[in-house]
Amino acid sequence: MTLQTTAFAPEQQKTRYYLPFLAGFYESFAQPFAWTAFRVAIGGMLMVEGYPKIMAPMAQIGFVENLGFYPGWLWSPTLAAMQFFGGLMIALGLFTRPIALANGVMLAITLWFHYAHPYGHALLTDGGIAALKAGSDLFTPTATVRLMDGGTKFLEQVQTKAELASLFWTGGAFLFAACGAGSWSLDRQVLKREF
Repeated sequence: MTLQTTAFAPEQQKTRYYLPFLAGFYESFAQPFAWTAFRVAIGGMLMVEGYPKIMAPMAQIGFVENLGFYPGWLWSPTLAAMQFFGGLMIALGLFTRPIALANGVMLAITLWFHYAHPYGHALLTDGGIAALKAGSDLFTPTATVRLMDGGTKFLEQVQTKAELASLFWTGGAFLFAACGAGSWSLDRQVLKREF
């Protein structure tokens, strides 16, 4: 990976490590492996999140139009394809920089959306809480525990997960947009070039 090696001249490269004999291991295995593992994690999670959207490409029409992207019939399948197939291409390291940049922008918008439109403070209405406390069999025992406060704590956890996941994916996508896929990628191994 060129991030670390370009910052130092070859003679400085070996002297910057506490254990200089590990320099070759870091540069030829540890750094490429870590970079690849992180790339696969980012791309793989985008695929996991994009899979339901690929199965129902028009399901996000209302969401994208609420964000101001019209027409929804165009942007909903675009979002699905960008997330699923873009995630696959990031994981493989193919055309990584432009794909990661497009996903990074999409994910930054998603991150903004989660901050600007948080989940409500309660999942259940007062009537729902009353039914829960009356011993209704509509809820599993686990759901009963989670919903005793109307679902407030549960929704706070969902909100935090949505924000943190979006922040992680956005940062990862922009990192690959800026730095490329690394040495163990289709860009470098097959195409022998990258954007």
